[in-house]
Amino acid sequence: MKAERTRHRVIEEGLQAMSRGGLSSVTIGRLAEATGLSKSGLFAHFQSREALEVALIEETARIARRHIVEPAMQVPEGLPRLMALVGRWFGWSARAGLCGGCPAAAAMFELDDMAGVVRDRLVALDDEWRELLRANVGRAMELGHLRGETDVEQIVWELWGIYLGHHSAMRFRRDRQADERAQTALIALLRRSGADPSHL
Repeated sequence: MKAERTRHRVIEEGLQAMSRGGLSSVTIGRLAEATGLSKSGLFAHFQSREALEVALIEETARIARRHIVEPAMQVPEGLPRLMALVGRWFGWSARAGLCGGCPAAAAMFELDDMAGVVRDRLVALDDEWRELLRANVGRAMELGHLRGETDVEQIVWELWGIYLGHHSAMRFRRDRQADERAQTALIALLRRSGADPSHL
């Protein structure tokens, strides 16, 4: 139990650091100091920096599921659920208690030209999220909430663009209108795809 609590404390501290400054800000030395462990003691829990980074990505996914996916799944299927899913995605890290931005988004830009198990796990996480978006767009089409000829891949692509635009506006630009503009972009995208304006 003590080992599990220590591991949890390291991951919690590491995730806050990753949220603030990306994976590059997560160092063994800083985490050891922040958690009161020796470097060798920290290595006893993770064995390598890569193992620590993968654990942080896994924790990011777990927290995102709790704050985004699980609440959205309580909303009726189709367009309402899709909007809940995307709406909770925007700015989710702040609602989850992280002190910075989305850890996954930060890591994507850091690892775009890299190779290895950390990038592979992040790609798998990205694939899982895109598949969830595809499934919910598809269900909205099946229920007649979106046009049957809707290009699902294009909608998913544009949703990612809106999310990254919102993330950049919030974190880098400190734009107070980021939420409003992201919502406007989302509604415009759904209207172009045949959504009934009265349901938006």
